[in-house]
Amino acid sequence: MHVYLSMISFMAIFFFAITGITLNHPEWTFGISESTEDFLGELPTEWRSGETVDWLAVAEHMRAEHGIRGALADYRMDEFEGSIAFRAPGYFADAFIDPETGSYDLTVVRMGAVGVLNELHRGTDGGAAWSWLIDIAGVFLALLALTGLGILVFLKRFRRPGLLVMAGGSLLVFLLVIRLVS
Repeated sequence: MHVYLSMISFMAIFFFAITGITLNHPEWTFGISESTEDFLGELPTEWRSGETVDWLAVAEHMRAEHGIRGALADYRMDEFEGSIAFRAPGYFADAFIDPETGSYDLTVVRMGAVGVLNELHRGTDGGAAWSWLIDIAGVFLALLALTGLGILVFLKRFRRPGLLVMAGGSLLVFLLVIRLVS
């Protein structure tokens, strides 16, 4: 069972190991290329009727005019300013709208391939399917650890040194966690 769980979990283990390193050491850029673009624009006249904002029209205008992608994450309007935000892994676009004129200032940030992978590692803006994949990977990794421990318990020659190493590693992690939370 341990071998099959290892093979099923291989890409998840590899992915989270590599992206854990890139997250932990952002100074090691690994080709991270973040780009920012700013746009000015004007919403079409049908974006608002009275006090009601047609957010679908606003979002579709932004997508058509500026190639915005990602899921609609947030929108709001008050008497002073409106805003709309789009999110995807390694990508965000935020527009601030003048409620009187319909003019807007849009900023689009693209984080590059490593940025996308880092955002997926965090589970940021990946959607429900990615969230499920992370949960499933977590279950497989827990089962992999437990089956590895089971193998260790049954291998008499390696049992004692293996359990000592596991206890030492567990103690080290426990002490680090205690130090970080206190």
